[in-house]
Amino acid sequence: MTEYKKDQVLDHNYDGIQEYDNRLPNWWLYILYGSIVFAVFYWLYFQTTGAGLLPGERYEVEMVKATEAQLAKMEGRELTDEALVMMSEVPAKVASGKALFQQFCAVCHQPDASGNVGPNLTDAYWLHGGTPLEIHHTVTYGVPEKGMAAWGSQLGPKRVLDVVAFVLSIRNSNRPGKAPQGVLMGSGAAADSLGGGATAPGSEGK
Repeated sequence: MTEYKKDQVLDHNYDGIQEYDNRLPNWWLYILYGSIVFAVFYWLYFQTTGAGLLPGERYEVEMVKATEAQLAKMEGRELTDEALVMMSEVPAKVASGKALFQQFCAVCHQPDASGNVGPNLTDAYWLHGGTPLEIHHTVTYGVPEKGMAAWGSQLGPKRVLDVVAFVLSIRNSNRPGKAPQGVLMGSGAAADSLGGGATAPGSEGK
């Protein structure tokens, strides 16, 4: 162990106060050096390599796990708006739904859902209802008079849920594309006074 050197009085003098030059205690130095080493490894592990999850990221992971557990409990029960919204918060379901959407729906709605033959699905206007259950019904049973196929029989219930989860995850993202069509879905005094929605200018939504 290094011996302490004898205290020395420095030449510095301020207002009659002199300073001693004495060695810091070993325990203090060990804490200092240990903190520096810990900080370097912490920075490499969390910030540089990304091997570790930061607190915010761990929170998101736990929230997804909690959502998946809640959905598992609700499995087999009647679908609700709440359950569909919860599915849109599960990254795996949204990713699956996005792949299905781009494979089967992009021809009418564009890959980014901004609308082509079909309406823009990223704005706040909906032709056939914009609640989660209404969107699920539209995807499942289609709109034959408008040329939209009933995807429920082609994709099956599970994949329909994934598509709906994706659509719910992008609604109100307002991507530039086809002009609004249908009824404005929203809340507040303006929407309430119109019975929950306002018709888009120039549209024939009902």
